[in-house]
Amino acid sequence: MPLQIVHHPDYDAGFATNHRFPMSKYPLLMEALRSRGLAGPGALNTAEPAPAPWLKLAHAATYVDQVVSCSVPEKIEREIGFPVGPRVSLRAQLATGGTVAAARLGLRHGIACNTAGGSHHARRAQGAGFCTFNDVAVASLVLLEEGAVQKVLVVDLDVHQGDGTADILGDEPRVFTFSMHGERNYPTRKIASDLDVALPDGTGDAAYVERLDTILPELSTRAHWDIVFYNAGVDVHAGDRLGRLALSDHGLRARDEMVIGHFRALGIPVCGVIGGGYSTDVPALAARHAILFEVASGFA
Repeated sequence: MPLQIVHHPDYDAGFATNHRFPMSKYPLLMEALRSRGLAGPGALNTAEPAPAPWLKLAHAATYVDQVVSCSVPEKIEREIGFPVGPRVSLRAQLATGGTVAAARLGLRHGIACNTAGGSHHARRAQGAGFCTFNDVAVASLVLLEEGAVQKVLVVDLDVHQGDGTADILGDEPRVFTFSMHGERNYPTRKIASDLDVALPDGTGDAAYVERLDTILPELSTRAHWDIVFYNAGVDVHAGDRLGRLALSDHGLRARDEMVIGHFRALGIPVCGVIGGGYSTDVPALAARHAILFEVASGFA
């Protein structure tokens, strides 16, 4: 069976091309996946919006209602980085529902990926940093509530620290959060994950992969994980305008192969989400995000 991919056309909320958040990467990613033969009829699954009760497992009820009704206070919108109108609200609900769907497909098939997700700066009380709802936190709590899993591992390799995920899941003993990120990057005030590894500016392929290679076996000894959520942010790339690390395309591929290969060799299901990527060359950015799907397809 081909790699199961979850997508929705409305992951693209139609921002202007010069917006700091490159929204056009979502349709361009789908073009890249089709050109690589990864998005055929047997592979694609359509995301459904996450219902409010799911969202309220991770987020304050007042904030969820504000997003759904498009009445988010301007102060919070500024922290998110864009107004929360109908298209942004729908996109946030769809991307979260897509990660839940990808997680369920991962449990069934061993691995699946969402073409969005990884919104790890959204905290319990509000969104921030281009993140409206925290899809991985919501999906983790939905699966736990349903009894589909008992132990969840979050492996967050976006260049930015996963502060929102740590905030939401910090008191949930059934979830372990791991973030490896740029030490001097956003957010300035970090919220401690269960394990944080901060890397200096300029860390390149060799040092990055070597460090990761020492951590993955340690994570495997902590529990028998029922699922791993893998945030494969490509803002660690040397060409990304918001990252300060220096990975190449080869380094991204080596990273993804290391993470996915490690957990699949142990028989642990993996749910991949794309995380951040902010290059001004959006087609090149989409091609970097496509690496996750290329690697994951080899384990499907």
